[in-house]
Amino acid sequence: MHKVGLILPAVVFLFMSACSSGPEPKKSASSTPAAEPVAKEEPIFTTGKPCFTRMVQQAQRWSVDALPVHVESALNAESLGHDGKSTVWKGMFVSPSRGKLKTFSCSGSRLSDEPPVGISASAEFAAPPHVPMFHPSFLVTDSDKAFALTQEKGGAKLLEKDPQQPVVYLLDWDARRKQLVWVVVYGKSFKDAKGIGVIDASTGRFLRASK
Repeated sequence: MHKVGLILPAVVFLFMSACSSGPEPKKSASSTPAAEPVAKEEPIFTTGKPCFTRMVQQAQRWSVDALPVHVESALNAESLGHDGKSTVWKGMFVSPSRGKLKTFSCSGSRLSDEPPVGISASAEFAAPPHVPMFHPSFLVTDSDKAFALTQEKGGAKLLEKDPQQPVVYLLDWDARRKQLVWVVVYGKSFKDAKGIGVIDASTGRFLRASK
């Protein structure tokens, strides 16, 4: 079928050339097809758990015994952190056998000052002693659920008051209570937080709120 498709236009071209007594008329500028506009690449918004899973996989390629220590979302010009989503998530992992720490990024950002789309990693650093690690299977509740619970406990009023209120998500092991927790911060940091919600990341239970 491909050969027929190539031969037929050639035959038509030769026939038309033989019948033509003069040079082929020039095509007008208006007949030239206009170039299609290049589509702008949109950022990819992701909840914490899918990015966490991808970072765990990459970390365990680096070191098979690598365990997570801390995960957090990033604020940038693309994302205010609403709905439990961000374009960039970062996770810190420790390899006990190597005594090293490494940070991985899961990015869907199109910004030049953010990590490229996909999973990337930092260099290795010496791990601090007695750093609280946790098993990846402890994370059951995703960041969007943590956001929804915090909204019910007062967060919705904060966003009504300021629709541009940034929200940051932190995932950490609470060694004293032996719980993996989502900390939802209504602010750029703890210092300027308008409100904070703490959710059990394994059971999905709302634990407490503070300012």
